[in-house]
Amino acid sequence: MILKRFFSISIISVSFLLVSFTLPNNLLKKVNKEVKSVFEITNFELKLIKIDDSINALLPKKIGGDHLFKIESDSQLVGYAFVDTAASKTDQFDYLILLDKNLIIAKTKVLVYREDYGGEIGSKRWLKQFIGKTFSDKLQYEKDIIPISGATISALSMTKAVNSFLLDLDILHDNKIL
Repeated sequence: MILKRFFSISIISVSFLLVSFTLPNNLLKKVNKEVKSVFEITNFELKLIKIDDSINALLPKKIGGDHLFKIESDSQLVGYAFVDTAASKTDQFDYLILLDKNLIIAKTKVLVYREDYGGEIGSKRWLKQFIGKTFSDKLQYEKDIIPISGATISALSMTKAVNSFLLDLDILHDNKIL
């Protein structure tokens, strides 16, 4: 009886670990759709990039868990995907940054926005401002990135999130993680 209970607990624990390191299904579907569209591929694999604690300690944003992925098609590197959350006025929103294999932003996308106001940051027109940026860029809100009336907090938050990621990208590149 004790052995059976231990076995059940072990199975549940392992299952939890496997689930805790994958994107939620609703986000995964949206990420897959964007990868297919941006890179014009149908068959690909998202491979989680594990970042060693010693390198993660150097990162301003601390990329852990299931946030950074390598995109491969037919065993060839296509690019990278970064999925995270940023603060809005009273909640958080999920966003995606797609990079080409040269670590240049190919697309940014707001995946899930949970506020009644400020959803304009999800517009393609506004998000295009981040395309082409690299880890050598430092973005300034209201200078490089146009503000949005009624979405000030979310727009500033997205700008800060992209900036933080670009800083992390620089460190990851210097340490040959990417």
